[in-house]
Amino acid sequence: DRHHVMETMRRDSAIVHNMMNLKKPVVSAINGVAVGAGLSVALLADISIASEKAVLIDGHTKLGVVAGDHAALIWPLLCGLAKSKYYLLLCERIGGKEAAEMGMVARCVPHDELMPTAREIASRLANGSQWAIRGTKQVMNNWLRMSTPIFDQSLALEIASFFLPDAQEGVQAFREKRAPIFPTAQQK
Repeated sequence: DRHHVMETMRRDSAIVHNMMNLKKPVVSAINGVAVGAGLSVALLADISIASEKAVLIDGHTKLGVVAGDHAALIWPLLCGLAKSKYYLLLCERIGGKEAAEMGMVARCVPHDELMPTAREIASRLANGSQWAIRGTKQVMNNWLRMSTPIFDQSLALEIASFFLPDAQEGVQAFREKRAPIFPTAQQK
């Protein structure tokens, strides 16, 4: 349904741009599986904290779709191009501890300490100099703004890929709980 796909594109773009442009800092607490829009919000937050039980995964290519929403924008800045390509192309899962070690999140804490830690960080931000904190966020997010053309292209390619046979096979395989057999992989 092209109308649904276009609405998805609008929503995904709004999530990314609103997270970048929000004046107040955002703290995310990742306590389980983070995928899709939830992963976008988690990683685009100004400070991301993960539980030891957290799992980050971008499953786009497993569904035959371009990894286009937040991933092309933020992943290379967080953990580098080589790791980004590895995890995005192969749809490998990243545990909370590994996410912290590779720079995807600021910290990994024991599961029962996640929310108290996130609240303590949010409190420190709320009680700090708002001018300094907001200005620092604005300046740091210029790294993201400079990458906006990458984001725009990735989102357009993601949306276009929804209409291709690989995506149809990927979704069908997911529903049937089987490995996909992508048409483009058969063209040697």
